[in-house]
Amino acid sequence: MNIEFNRNEDVNKQHVFELKTRLKKIYAGGGEKSAAKQKAKGKLLARERIAYLIDKNTEFLEVGAFAADGMYAEQGGCPSAGVVCGIGYVSGRQCMIVANDATVKAGAWFPMTAKKNLRAQEIAMENRLPVIYLVDSAGVFLPMQDEIFPDKEHFGRMFRNNALMSSDGIVQISAIMGSCVAGGAYLPIMSDEAMIVEGTGSVFLAGSYLVKSAIGEDIDNESLGGATTHCEISGVTDYKHPNDEACLESIRTIMSKLGAPQVAGFDRIKSEVPKLDPAELYGILPENREKPYEVLDIINRLVDGSEFEEYKKLYGQSIVCGLGRIDGWAVGIVANQRKVVKSKKGEMQFGGVIYSDSADKAARFIMNCNQKKIPLVFLQDVTGFMVGSRSEQGGIIKDGAKMVNAVANSVVPKFTIIMGNSYGAGNYAMCGKAYDPRLIYAWPSAKIAVMGGAQAAKTLLQIQEASLKGKGEVITPEKEAELLAEITDRYNGQTTPYYAASRLWVDGIIDPAETRKVISMGIEAANQSPIKKQFNVGIIQT
Repeated sequence: MNIEFNRNEDVNKQHVFELKTRLKKIYAGGGEKSAAKQKAKGKLLARERIAYLIDKNTEFLEVGAFAADGMYAEQGGCPSAGVVCGIGYVSGRQCMIVANDATVKAGAWFPMTAKKNLRAQEIAMENRLPVIYLVDSAGVFLPMQDEIFPDKEHFGRMFRNNALMSSDGIVQISAIMGSCVAGGAYLPIMSDEAMIVEGTGSVFLAGSYLVKSAIGEDIDNESLGGATTHCEISGVTDYKHPNDEACLESIRTIMSKLGAPQVAGFDRIKSEVPKLDPAELYGILPENREKPYEVLDIINRLVDGSEFEEYKKLYGQSIVCGLGRIDGWAVGIVANQRKVVKSKKGEMQFGGVIYSDSADKAARFIMNCNQKKIPLVFLQDVTGFMVGSRSEQGGIIKDGAKMVNAVANSVVPKFTIIMGNSYGAGNYAMCGKAYDPRLIYAWPSAKIAVMGGAQAAKTLLQIQEASLKGKGEVITPEKEAELLAEITDRYNGQTTPYYAASRLWVDGIIDPAETRKVISMGIEAANQSPIKKQFNVGIIQT
């Protein structure tokens, strides 16, 4: 190992330490005092409920842990958007689990809460995963109701999805384990089965205070919408349980009797660990996002047995394509190359740029994987498409469009890992969030933006200087340096993986060592959803 490897390793492990430190804070939800209040009512906390529900010694793949991170400061923050979501195993079956965190503003719905819930439902619908809702919410956060209530991707979309999933045979089970108020009351009752915890669970369209003000009736919440009312009088709920644990055990029992899902038929054999040590990933990925490295060194530490069959190895070398296995699953990998290459034409550093020949190669490889029914994995470290007269005359726009077309029309499941840079149209071509990857996760080293920080800052500086000069202000060299530093800091703050994860541009940030687990669990989920569409490219033919 050389000095550069050790320096890379130190920096990347520090990034992972920061990730785990930030996650630990997020896992605390609304804090110790709020947690103590929930415990005093005899409740388990949201994450405790999930831990009790899922099978022992199995993985839980969280989605959106950083949602709303750094947002809603005026409202006191909203860790994890007040809801915990993820894929877990219940009675041996993969499920999407959605659990309100009542320690965060009593589980109230913020705009990002709605976005996160809809993302969880989207994953469930794409992969035909049963959904388990652990409901404990005060409903819409009223001070922000205009940002959560009426639009297409707002609160009401969840109930629409409830109905669509039910009609499509995707099982939904709800457990009312706390408050369930107003419009939010529809979610559990639109599920296929609903259960309620005695003494803590309640569900009604209007609470006792609103009933009093609206029609003058005096009634307490338990009589209005508690377990006895809904299990013995209204028939709204199907099961009544004395505590959280009994309720969760009941869900496990129901899940144990579900019929087996249909499968898509993706190929899987016995898993094999990589021969090359995955722990070396930390030393391979450069601390400086501009430095070159060999992406095959990354791939060979992710694939089973470190065996990778490269496609068109000597053509279009700024993108590496090929076949391998991850945890036994057959995958097609599309990865950006950043190494320096010496050819007959001289030395060339790819730097994550997509050239015409590379875009053409990737498009053809994606088509082949669709034909063979092989899931696709995109490893992003891309700065965009090559620019300049030579590229334009060579048809970079057309070749780039071929690649984007193939990605957009792909019918096999796609999974995206953002390892480093993810800039501009390169983000799109390498299956960014807009191109419907089944899952998209980032490493702590990721940077996501329309262009690199240095280029963007200079462009923004020119715009701001022109504006100031238009107002008659004199721009001294000192003022220019101050503006550039201010713009650069602001722009760089918006390119971090945490900024992206807080807005759900990615499903989460992971330790690179977790990459195999994420992809494997993702393909396992996707395998429960048979492919019904035929792959066809659009108007641009290859």
